[in-house]
Amino acid sequence: MNDRLADNPLLDFSGLPRFDAIEPTHVVPAIDLLLTEAGAALEAVTAPDFPAQWKAMSARLDVATERLSRAWGAVGHLNAVADTPELRAAFNEALPKVTEFWTRLGSDERLYAKYKAMDADSLNPEQAQAHRNAMRGFVLGGAELQGEAKQRFAWLQERQAELAQKFSENALDATDAFSLYVTTDELDGVPADVQRATAAAAQTEGKTGHKLTLKMPCYLPVMQFAHSSPLREKLYRAYVTRASEQAEGDAARFDNTAIMTELLALRHEEAQLLGHRHFADVSLVPKMAESPEQVVAFLRDLAQRARPFAEQDVADMRRFAATELGLNDPQPWDWPYVGEKLKEARYAFSDQEIKPYFTAPKVLAGLFRIVETLFEVSIHRDQAPVWHPLVEFYRIERRTASGTALVGQFYLDPAARNGKRGGAWMDDVRERWLRPDNGATQTPVAHLVCNFAEGVEVNGVKQPPLLTHDDVITLFHEFGHGLHHMLTQVNERDVSGISGVEWDAVELPSQFMENFCWEWDVLRHMTAHVETGASLPRELFDKMLAAKNFQSGLQTLRQVEFALFDMLLHSQPVPVADGPGILALLSQVRSEVAVLQPPAYSRTPHTFSHIFAGGYSAGYYSYKWAEVLSADAYAAFEEAASASGHNTLDVDTGRRYREAILEAGGSRPAMESFKAFRGREPAIDALLRHQGMA
Repeated sequence: MNDRLADNPLLDFSGLPRFDAIEPTHVVPAIDLLLTEAGAALEAVTAPDFPAQWKAMSARLDVATERLSRAWGAVGHLNAVADTPELRAAFNEALPKVTEFWTRLGSDERLYAKYKAMDADSLNPEQAQAHRNAMRGFVLGGAELQGEAKQRFAWLQERQAELAQKFSENALDATDAFSLYVTTDELDGVPADVQRATAAAAQTEGKTGHKLTLKMPCYLPVMQFAHSSPLREKLYRAYVTRASEQAEGDAARFDNTAIMTELLALRHEEAQLLGHRHFADVSLVPKMAESPEQVVAFLRDLAQRARPFAEQDVADMRRFAATELGLNDPQPWDWPYVGEKLKEARYAFSDQEIKPYFTAPKVLAGLFRIVETLFEVSIHRDQAPVWHPLVEFYRIERRTASGTALVGQFYLDPAARNGKRGGAWMDDVRERWLRPDNGATQTPVAHLVCNFAEGVEVNGVKQPPLLTHDDVITLFHEFGHGLHHMLTQVNERDVSGISGVEWDAVELPSQFMENFCWEWDVLRHMTAHVETGASLPRELFDKMLAAKNFQSGLQTLRQVEFALFDMLLHSQPVPVADGPGILALLSQVRSEVAVLQPPAYSRTPHTFSHIFAGGYSAGYYSYKWAEVLSADAYAAFEEAASASGHNTLDVDTGRRYREAILEAGGSRPAMESFKAFRGREPAIDALLRHQGMA
C-alpha cells in the first residue's frame, strides 16, 4: 500500500471506524482500493480449481467484501448525518462503482455455479440458511440472465442507486432550504422551550425574533400549539410541497417528480427482466407475505376495521372545533391544532405538560434498565471516535461464569441539525461473525440515530434535552432494532442479527419495545422533572394512558394509506409514467381509505423516502404486518404479568424472547422464530386490543 493510502482511516479495520479522522478526500482512494481487492477475491474464488466449499470461499471472498461494506457503510453513514458538499461529491463519485461491483457479484454466473456445486450436507444450519438466501439472491440479482439482458440489468441497478441518492438529497436540501422568521407574538401558544430554541436559532444568525424550520422538533409543535392559523398554513404548505414543483420560489429546483417516475419505470423493467409481472412481485420474493394480493387484502381488512374509529375521531374534532375553537370549517393545517386542543380538553393534559419529565439522560437510563433486566445484560459508556460532539458510545456486556463478555456496542446520535437526514433509524457498523480468516468472534456494532431537539439554556444554565412521549417511543423503537442486531448469537454474518430477516418481520423487535413506554412501573423510573427532579405523577400517567389510543383509528388509516399506495404503485401492469399519474393513484387510495383529504397542492410522495430512497419499495406494509407480530409477542409479557401479579419485566419471558427472536436473528424463517416463542402463529387480536379497536 502506498504512503497516501497507508494513513487512510477508511482502510483501518483494526478496531472501530475512525469517524473523527475521515475526510471527503479519503473516500474515493479507499473505495477504489477495496473494490480492486474485492474484485480480485471474486476472480480467485471463481477460478476452476478453487474448491466449492463454504469456509474456503468465505475466508477469501467474504473477508474482502466485508471490508468494502464496512468502509462504504462509514461513508454512507457520514453522508446521512454530517452531509457537506465535499462529502456528497465524494459519495456520488464512488456510488456508481460500488453499485456496479455489488451488481456484478450478485449476477456472476461463475460464483452462482460454485454455490450450486456446494455440498449442502456439509453446511451447519446457519450456513445452510445463508446458502438458501444466497441462491435466491443470485436469481434476484440477475445471475440467470444472459447477454444484453444481463448488461441492461446491471445498468438498471446503477441508475436506480443514483436516482435514490438524488431523491434523498433533494428531500434533505428542500427541508434545509426553508426558514421563516417570525415575532414572539406570532408564536403565541407555542411551548416556551420551543420558543427558546427558535430564538436561539435566529440569534445565531444575527437576527431578532424566531427562526422556524421544517425540522420536526420545530415544525410539529408549531402545528400543534401555535394559535395563529395563518402561521400554521404557511408552515404546512411549505412542508407538504417540499421537493416538488409546488414549492415556492427557488425551492422548486429540488423537485423529485422526474426521479420518481424514472425509478418506477426502471423497477418495472427490472421485474420484467427477472420474469415477474411487476416490481411488487420481486419485492415480496424474500418476504413473509406471499403475494401483493395478500398484502392488499390485509391492508383493506385493517382499513375496514379502523374506519369506524377514524370517522368518530374526525366527527369529534369537527364538533370540538366548532363549539370550542370557533372553527366551523377546519382546514388541513388546523387538524393537528384541533387534535391537540381536543386531547387537552378530554384528558386534561397536553404533550407539553409531560415533556419536562422526560429529560434525555433519565429516559436513556430507564431504557437501559429495562434492557438490562429483561435480557440479562449490562450497558456502560464506552470510548470511540465520533463525528459530532453530541454523539455517545456504549457497550453491552453479559455476565459469564468467568466474569463479563462483550456482546455489542452502539453509537447514539440523538440531535437534529442541518446536514443530517430527518427521521430516525438503526444501521449496522459491523455484524457478529465467527471470522473465517482468524477464527475470532467479531462482536456487532450499531448506529442509533434520532432527530430530537437539543437542550436549551434557561437563566444561563444549559438544560438537558427534553423529549416528548412520542420521542421516547421513537428511541425505544430504534433501540429494539439495535437489540436485534447486537444480541444475536448467530456466527454466520449473512444471517446474523437483522441480516437475512424477512423485511416484513424486521420491525417486530422495534415495535415490541414501544409497548414498555406505556407501563407505569417502567415509566416512573425513567422520568425526572427538569427543574424539580420529581417523577411523573401517577395522575398524569393515567391521563396519558387514557389518551393512548386517542385518534388511533386515524393513525391506522394514515399508515394503511401509505402502505396501500406503495403496494398499488409498484403492482401496476404498466408503470405510472408521470407526476399527475402518481398523484391520481394516491387520490384513488385516499378516496378508498382516508377520512381526511389534503389540499390539491399537497405532494406527499415527493418526500416519501422510505419507498423512493430507503429500501421499503413495495414493502411499506411491513410496519403494519410486523405490528401484528410485535403486539402478539408483547401479549406474552402481559400474560406473564397477569399470572405473577408483577409488571411486564418478566425475566423468564424475556429470556425466551431473547433466545427465540433476538438471538436467532435471520438464521431461520421469522415465522419459525415467532412460533418458537409463542408456540403458535400470530393473531391480530392483540394489535386491535392494544390500539383500542377490539
